[in-house]
Amino acid sequence: MRDKPENITLISFGYFEKEILEMIVKDIEHEFQLPVKMREGHLDLSVFFDANRKQYDGNRLLGEIDNKFSSDHAKTLGLFSVDLFIPILTYIFGQAFLNGRSGIASLHRLKNERYGIKGDKGVLIARFRKEVIHELGHMFGLIHCTNPVCVMRSSTYVEDIDQKNHHFCPSCRSGLDGLNMAD
Repeated sequence: MRDKPENITLISFGYFEKEILEMIVKDIEHEFQLPVKMREGHLDLSVFFDANRKQYDGNRLLGEIDNKFSSDHAKTLGLFSVDLFIPILTYIFGQAFLNGRSGIASLHRLKNERYGIKGDKGVLIARFRKEVIHELGHMFGLIHCTNPVCVMRSSTYVEDIDQKNHHFCPSCRSGLDGLNMAD
């Protein structure tokens, strides 16, 4: 069992409304019982762009976050607003190393406007909160859950994200408390 990390670090890359980040921090701290630190990061995202797909390589971005921004004392999540993919999927909302120290999440496909619907900041924040907590759950060792409202349920579409809440179900909460949250 790994030692409990000292904190969770959210690093925003590119433009992020400070309000969006501030609105999800308390929920993250509540779910993981750890302080959350926020900071800005800088990367030349053009090197991760795949011109054929017109998307950004999630695997390479995750590796870069792990190599250049992560530490063994924190769980570090890189936050982006670009369209992410991995070779076996058309797109992803985020990804993380299972029981690792790094993950990524993107706002790009969480926006209503992407689907021809009027923008809704409340919906965007709710989706982003769930995605961030979901990826952090993986970083703390949780796998996908079959409970339809658990934050750890797999999400292929934004509608899947909308149907779940931002909390862990009792089973995942128990797993989280038992796996990595012990002092």
